[in-house]
Amino acid sequence: MVSYCPICGKPVYFGERKRSLGRDYHPLCLKCQKCNRQLNAGQHAEYDDKPYCSYCYLKMFGPKGIAINCYIQCDFSSSLNFFLCTGNR
Repeated sequence: MVSYCPICGKPVYFGERKRSLGRDYHPLCLKCQKCNRQLNAGQHAEYDDKPYCSYCYLKMFGPKGIAINCYIQCDFSSSLNFFLCTGNR
């Protein structure tokens, strides 16, 4: 059974597919919708059925800190998973 790429709408054949979040993508179609960075299957976030890299997703849709326009970003390098303010404005 042939599936269709959610980005371009063209058929995705088994040999060329990148499967992520329950959908099949063409390798060149699986990229961040904000910065166009190439993404790996399963290592990205999705909003409104569109893939985003972790940085763009947090910057656009993540929670904001108490400082003015300061975004909160999870420190994935720590096993404590605490939040820190990156100071991005």
